[in-house]
Amino acid sequence: MANACLTWTAILLLGAAPSQPSPVAHRGLLRHAPENTLANFRACLELRLGFEVDIQRCRDGALVCIHDASVDRTTDGQGAVAGLTLVQLKALDAGSWFHPAFAGERIPTAEEVFTLLARYPKAPVLVAVDLKSDDAVLAADVVGLARRCGVLDRLLFIGLAIGNTDLRRRLQAAAPEAHVACLAETEEQFDVALADETSDWVYVRSVPREVDVRRVHAKGKRLFIAGPRVSGQEPDNWRASARVGLDAILTDYPLELRAMPLRGPESNSAGSARPG
Repeated sequence: MANACLTWTAILLLGAAPSQPSPVAHRGLLRHAPENTLANFRACLELRLGFEVDIQRCRDGALVCIHDASVDRTTDGQGAVAGLTLVQLKALDAGSWFHPAFAGERIPTAEEVFTLLARYPKAPVLVAVDLKSDDAVLAADVVGLARRCGVLDRLLFIGLAIGNTDLRRRLQAAAPEAHVACLAETEEQFDVALADETSDWVYVRSVPREVDVRRVHAKGKRLFIAGPRVSGQEPDNWRASARVGLDAILTDYPLELRAMPLRGPESNSAGSARPG
């Protein structure tokens, strides 16, 4: 894939490996603020934390940020996201369920989230875009929106893209410089992900062998780990991820992850997680 311009963001995504993995807050700081809301993402940016945002289409085609297929769990409404218009979604309270202090928070659009990100040009964060739905023009729409907002080089596309070669091809066709991940859960998939020309990140759910991490970096790609091995309070697995050289960790505990010394003398003796 073509490299983006060598801004600080491109260096974060594609340059030399960072001193320790970048924490990526799962659905934002979901333990401290209502997930997938502007209040949440603003807090991440103020704290210089990367975050994950879930994107799908609503009934009239707008790209909105919500994890579930329905609004039932995270708003005061009911119904499928795909069955509601943007006006209907914007009328829902997406904050009170979490805490009264967040009453009135709304489901944001992807444009609102990208615009917010653009207001923090000096925040060295990785934003993982979890594509929850797909259609013939979704790739072009989300990439075009990110370009117009000036944040494309700060995004990593995951979600449906990690296992869907066609979607990755469409993202690449829309923007050769877009950062896209490809899933690798088995040794065979790892080899495929290394050779995959539609992605520049490898997405894993367990800590790989250090030799495989070196192979990924030698190809100019980076590694993103997500899933139950690292999403909870998993200091041993966080240290193991850092020890083998992973580049980003998606977790529900990004502040705790960032506060831990993951590399150096302490991390060499700590942790019992095993590759695979």
